[in-house]
Amino acid sequence: MCTEKMEADRDRAGMPVARRSFTALAGAGALVAALPARAMAAGPVKGRDVTITTADGTCDAYFVAPAEGKHSGVLVWPDIRGLRPAFRQMADRLAGEGYAVLTVNPFYRWQKSPVVDAANDWGNPEVREKLFGYLKQLTKPIVETDAKAHLAFLGAQAEVDTKRKIGTTGYCMGGPMVIYTAALKPDRVGAAASFHGGGVGTDKPDSPHLLIPATNAGYLFAIAEDDDKETPNEKVLLKSVLEPRKQWHEVEVYPAQHGWCPPDGRVYNEAAAEKAWGRMLELFKAELA
Repeated sequence: MCTEKMEADRDRAGMPVARRSFTALAGAGALVAALPARAMAAGPVKGRDVTITTADGTCDAYFVAPAEGKHSGVLVWPDIRGLRPAFRQMADRLAGEGYAVLTVNPFYRWQKSPVVDAANDWGNPEVREKLFGYLKQLTKPIVETDAKAHLAFLGAQAEVDTKRKIGTTGYCMGGPMVIYTAALKPDRVGAAASFHGGGVGTDKPDSPHLLIPATNAGYLFAIAEDDDKETPNEKVLLKSVLEPRKQWHEVEVYPAQHGWCPPDGRVYNEAAAEKAWGRMLELFKAELA
């Protein structure tokens, strides 16, 4: 789950692999240089900042795709720290694997990205309070409004092969968003991956996992071990709706802490992050090819 208590001391945007000062690595170039070589894009890619018109305003986002050809589209929902250098780098890497990737600012209604930076340190309680305030307003109807616009944007890009299905990934608060996206367009979304997603399976009547049977996507749920200790029944609920389906699916608890995937986090776990990345590629290979 994504809670302020859990997240309070886990990240400063721009701090790669958890143990270097923001001052020393403030720029995006320094962040990329500090990452493992295997985390770089595998092939030549072209990225650009874009804006997407939604029913509620204009969303700032980053779009990147292989330098040539048409490819399956992927919509990325970042964690609560939002669109920032680490997620741009992750998008570049995924594009290097052969996907056209759109990473969005989920907080565009209130603030342009980056919402966390040198001047707005995640370690500041006021910054966290503000972002959790934004998160509380991101209800399912709001996410659906945005997902509709983001999927339409992907479908309109020359780099996207509209004959192939779209994938979506979500981190932390983005976990439920991938399910909402898959349920919104079951004919278009073929794969959904949640990494340390918060609240994807609960005992509430509006739990996101209850939407899964009506979707046509394959799913990956990579769960943090501390999240699993807090909500041990979540994996059971997820498996109960996934196992009867024919699509590719996987639910696994990783020996890592909540937030372990983005490379600028204090709890970044390279081995676990690389494993989760590889499982995502297997999902995409199975459902988006």
